[in-house]
Amino acid sequence: MKPLNEDTLVQATMADYLADALGWDSMYAFNTEILGVEGSLGRASERDVILTRNLGEALIRLNPGLPDSAYADALRQITDAPLGSSLMAINRDAYALVKDGVQASFRNAKGELVKQRLRLIDFDTPENNHFLCVRELWIKGDLYRRRADIVGFINGLPLMFVECKAVHKDIRHAYEQNLSDYKDTIPHLFHHNAFIILTNGHAAKIGSLSSRYEHFNDWKRLEEDEPGVVDLETMLKGVCAKANFIDILENFILFDDGGERLVKIVARNHQFLGVNRAIAAVKDRKARDGKLGVFWHTQGSGKSYSIAFLTQKVHRKIGANFTFLVCTDRIDLDSQIYGTFAGCGLVNNDKAQVRAGTGAELKSLLAVQKPYVFTLIHRFNQDVNPNDPYSDRDDIIVITDEAHRTQNGLLSLNMRNALPNASFLGFTGTPLMDGDETTKQTFGDYISTYDFQRAVEDNATVPLYYDARGDKLGVATNDLNEKIAAKLEELELDDPSVTERLENELKREYHIITAETRLDKVAADFVEHYTTAWESGKAMLVCIDKVTCVRMHALIAKHWDLRIASLEKELAQATDEQDLVDRQRQLAWVKATRAAVVVSEEQGEVDKFRKWDLDIVPHRALIKNGFETDDGKRIDLESAFKKKDHPFRVAIVCAMWLTGFDVPSLSTLYLDKPLKAHTLMQAIARANRVSAGKNNGLIVDYCGILKNLRKALATYAGTPGGGLGNPGDLPPEVDPVRPPEELLADLEEAIEAAEGFLAARDFRLLDILEKVGFDRNKAIIDAKEAVNENDESRKRFQIMAREVFKKFKACVNFRAVNAYRQRFAAIKVIYNSLDEDVKKADISDIMRELHAVVNASIETQVDHNDQDNRLYDISRIDFEKLKKEFERSPRKNTTVQSLKDAIQKKLEMMLRQNPLRTDFQKHYEQLVSDYNSEKDAVNIERTFAALLVLAEELDDEQRRAVREGLDEETLALFDLLMKPDLEKSDIAKLRKVAVGLYEILKQQLDAMQDFAEKQATRDAIRVAITNFLYDDRTGLPQSYEPNEVDVKAQAIFAHLLTRRSLDLHAA
Repeated sequence: MKPLNEDTLVQATMADYLADALGWDSMYAFNTEILGVEGSLGRASERDVILTRNLGEALIRLNPGLPDSAYADALRQITDAPLGSSLMAINRDAYALVKDGVQASFRNAKGELVKQRLRLIDFDTPENNHFLCVRELWIKGDLYRRRADIVGFINGLPLMFVECKAVHKDIRHAYEQNLSDYKDTIPHLFHHNAFIILTNGHAAKIGSLSSRYEHFNDWKRLEEDEPGVVDLETMLKGVCAKANFIDILENFILFDDGGERLVKIVARNHQFLGVNRAIAAVKDRKARDGKLGVFWHTQGSGKSYSIAFLTQKVHRKIGANFTFLVCTDRIDLDSQIYGTFAGCGLVNNDKAQVRAGTGAELKSLLAVQKPYVFTLIHRFNQDVNPNDPYSDRDDIIVITDEAHRTQNGLLSLNMRNALPNASFLGFTGTPLMDGDETTKQTFGDYISTYDFQRAVEDNATVPLYYDARGDKLGVATNDLNEKIAAKLEELELDDPSVTERLENELKREYHIITAETRLDKVAADFVEHYTTAWESGKAMLVCIDKVTCVRMHALIAKHWDLRIASLEKELAQATDEQDLVDRQRQLAWVKATRAAVVVSEEQGEVDKFRKWDLDIVPHRALIKNGFETDDGKRIDLESAFKKKDHPFRVAIVCAMWLTGFDVPSLSTLYLDKPLKAHTLMQAIARANRVSAGKNNGLIVDYCGILKNLRKALATYAGTPGGGLGNPGDLPPEVDPVRPPEELLADLEEAIEAAEGFLAARDFRLLDILEKVGFDRNKAIIDAKEAVNENDESRKRFQIMAREVFKKFKACVNFRAVNAYRQRFAAIKVIYNSLDEDVKKADISDIMRELHAVVNASIETQVDHNDQDNRLYDISRIDFEKLKKEFERSPRKNTTVQSLKDAIQKKLEMMLRQNPLRTDFQKHYEQLVSDYNSEKDAVNIERTFAALLVLAEELDDEQRRAVREGLDEETLALFDLLMKPDLEKSDIAKLRKVAVGLYEILKQQLDAMQDFAEKQATRDAIRVAITNFLYDDRTGLPQSYEPNEVDVKAQAIFAHLLTRRSLDLHAA
């Protein structure tokens, strides 16, 4: 009987399965291998890791009819010692040869030198490749000799490495004790490695050469709808079946160089299955009428990489001419997904533009064939005639990230008019909720699902635990309602729009949740809770709005200081030396920890915060400039928070960073903001990322969202489109898809109802469409006056308008809806103008006075004996008695003008700092031109939205200096010195050149009165620039030709002259 050990139970079992079930050849090499050309494997020595005999046969088989010299040259290139500086870089270069073939040189029959790419793998017919499993293979390195458990050779290339442990051992030992050693001692075995498997004969995990252990993953399913089982057999079927192996090798491996280190990404099980389902939909796109489906993979499960896997497989297997339009609705999401693609080498906007900065750029990018285009949905801000589309190609695929947010209204309609034959695929990290019918109508049903529960079970994300700490903050309202009513009477409000907005704020319990006494209690509890679990990771506190974020920061700072004092006192209570060391470590951690407010910028924020006796300026300075590092440079807030060891550990936010922002070390999310549905799930998923040493994420609830959390999780955890009712309820019925003519008839009826309502008050809706200039503006004011006859009439019109919007949304995918868009737009203009009146109402002073009433009325109570987990009871405020009739007074909207002026000032400053920012100026001038050419309400709304996007882009541009590790002055020099197609090492050197050149110029310019006044001083500066750039020690990289150095030197000199002129003008 054979002994029951690692060899017989694990290695032999796996090798036999590969041979018997999957058709591999198999060999046991331990002490049986015969070396030599005619030996067992054809290896000349134990140093050889490529089976040249098998590879040579494959080259001839896959590339027939070539001279021997062609095969010899290809073989030489594969087996030559690599030139890469690191194992990962070598592996990346080797993978490129495996995937794309080897460019061999040889002479043809005519004696002409020919270059031809030779295939190493047959990716079209997996069975045409030679699969060989070798057990116990001795490999000799420079100093050490090691025996590999199992190596999988494909056409002689060592593409799979398997490390085995005994059945009773944890497979973590395979990683920690063996794999790390092999990479150090016999690294050349991994030069061509595609992936690594760790197994103990039962459990098995797959990862890449760069994977840390926590990023080795199970392979539990062969089909997406299977429950899943962790075992080696499933892994082998899913990964080592010949077709799957070749598919993974060709289409499911990426190298991402966009982070702190080069990492290799091998698709996880759910990505492989989901992407292949999407591939099938692409092949069947005509039958699906362009609706490729909704790809729901929960946050943290690698959605961006899934998109990259999909696109590269489509290009390789279906058609290289496909254009993927990747569409998002926020700049940070757009930057994040572009960053993933750029890091993986799929795009480079500096070499070939793929990012649309304006609507005009988007139109021009779509007019030509490009593999990828990235855009915000807002770039479709121009009306598109359906008879004159941007492109009528049928090989454009629109991929929308967070699909439920991009398919409503005119922007979506413009996109469909612009791309009438495109196909649509929606990606989302949250399931379709009630009200997401348009998303289904746009994309079709789910094509792949990977829900929250399954992600946790697969260890793709960590579990989330819930702590309802808000229940301890019992709030007694008593006669709160009466006091608020009395205060409103005292204020004698005379504007109905102020009342409407104030009512809305109160209805959301705004004043209670932001009362000073309550916030102080939350801050004290937060500090106690977070510093007690101080080694758990980073934390994010979500507040209801920006003002509350800044107020909370001050309160936390107060309690943080008290906590430090308390911990210093408690040092004396240490029981022994070890306890003292632990307490000292905790104290040092608390003292070092930094907290920061992270909120978006808005016009007039300084004055807004001043009315609350708050100063936003130091917070805004930190958001813009980041933290100073030990070496005197600066690191932006986002990068600092993502760095596990950076002391910026507490981010206080209200909206920013709640979506599309991954920080694996973030372990605790403190919620003090009521959230629902998609936003709630996106927020809590900030804490579910996998990180070393992190067992779970924790959601600490201060505001009582347990009910909403349960509802959202019912859908999130695997009941798509339903599951929101009581336990045991059947999923809500989904309306069957109604024919377009019925939906369009509903829209016509809704529009006619709104038109009739206005006509009854002597206003004709067509006036807004037919009149121009000031007459049109007056018509909008007249419409508002008609609607504002009284509170009831205003509410009735708003209800009617929302019904029009809902009906229009239901028809947005139908080409025939274009016939209704003008009347829809007219109704929307009136509605938005009414809404703008509400937004313009400045009630900061009123709100502050109301807070004083609330604070005096609330007593925080804690019942230490109460073990009930029910939410604390907050009485709903009764506003009926507060209502009064107000006379309507029209006002004009100055928001766009204010924003224009602010951007103009910022642009003037930024252009003085860096002349290469003229594209922003051109964009701004185009927006202003468009705005001035037709100053109607629709255009104002569109211009305002575009200006907001531009303002965010300007902020991002200003932060670029921080990201590059430069200041504004050296960034300008860096940009002027840059040229296309530079290697990463050259770019790094260029940064040093910019810094050094600036220091030299600053020294010389400071010593001169005015260098531009005299020819001699101008010549001295010009010579100093040229000498510095030519100097072998300080100058430009070797990749710059002499004529390029001269051009760059002249550009720097011209920049200095321009700066002097601008500075004099500004003075």
